[in-house]
Amino acid sequence: MRLHRIGAALAAVATMAAAGTALADTAVKFALDWKFEGPSAPYFVAIDKGYYKAEGLDVTVDTGPGSVAGIARVAAGTYPLGFFDINSLVKFLDQNPGKAVKAVLMVYDRPPFAIVTTAKTGIAKPKDLEGRILGAPAPDGAYAQWKAFVKENGIDASKVTIENVGFPVREPMLASGQVDAITGFSFSSYFNLQQKGVKPEDIKVMLMADYGLVLYGNAIMVNPDFAAANPDVVAKFVRATIKGVQDTVKDPESAIDSVMKRNETADRAIELARLKMALRDNIATPWAMANGFGGVDPARLAASIDQIAVTYDFTARPKPEAVFTSEFLPPAADRMLAK
Repeated sequence: MRLHRIGAALAAVATMAAAGTALADTAVKFALDWKFEGPSAPYFVAIDKGYYKAEGLDVTVDTGPGSVAGIARVAAGTYPLGFFDINSLVKFLDQNPGKAVKAVLMVYDRPPFAIVTTAKTGIAKPKDLEGRILGAPAPDGAYAQWKAFVKENGIDASKVTIENVGFPVREPMLASGQVDAITGFSFSSYFNLQQKGVKPEDIKVMLMADYGLVLYGNAIMVNPDFAAANPDVVAKFVRATIKGVQDTVKDPESAIDSVMKRNETADRAIELARLKMALRDNIATPWAMANGFGGVDPARLAASIDQIAVTYDFTARPKPEAVFTSEFLPPAADRMLAK
């Protein structure tokens, strides 16, 4: 009888321990800006390699409606964390002073905002857009920077015809010659055009960051109520995500497998090339390599807000510290990327 009681007690302890382990994993919903494509690899790497799990997190990654529209999801708490455009966040904070969403991890140190065209148009520099038709979806994050791009490059905007096009038809219209150039994310439009039969050597990409824009790009953002109630969860998510980024930079060929597991209809070669382009141009930038991934230069962030003012009339311009916080970042030494 005594042995039976001891056995029952041990079984109960084991059951409680198992239950405690299960309870230790905090469920976290994370929203991407777009589809499961190459640049989303770091989050899936962090899942597949157990980095989130090691932090006691059960992370679910969902697709998103774009780099602008998704911010409202984080503000509403539908997603406690999301990956969206920090420049759109600056405007959102001005328009919604009671919803203090903050960026906590800078991912695109240089934004992928671009003007994309084809060789047959003869457009080689920004001024060449004069007298041409620019296809630009109204909610596009790149098009949101148009006025600043115009100012920095001395373009006469009155000589550029802007045609509001939908995201699905943007690249097809450029490929068929219905428009002369488009706004978009470089690593999206470049490969979408290839899928429409345009040869890589015939695709011309003008990164706005190469033509005067000091803006940052997409960052991980957090709902303020969630951050206040769960600061440790936010810090753990950031830490595990950084490990996913570091592994992706080190070995993109392996990292892309984590994307393909979630998007089996995608073309592996294209998604790997898309990922490598994002790593080169937007993520593993010289500044990030020198200073550690995920942070910002406060002076540059302030200058970027000044540049946003070219495209947007502020009611109460947010200060840099209201837009981005480094409180959840690990030390710079733990955020270095492989060379």
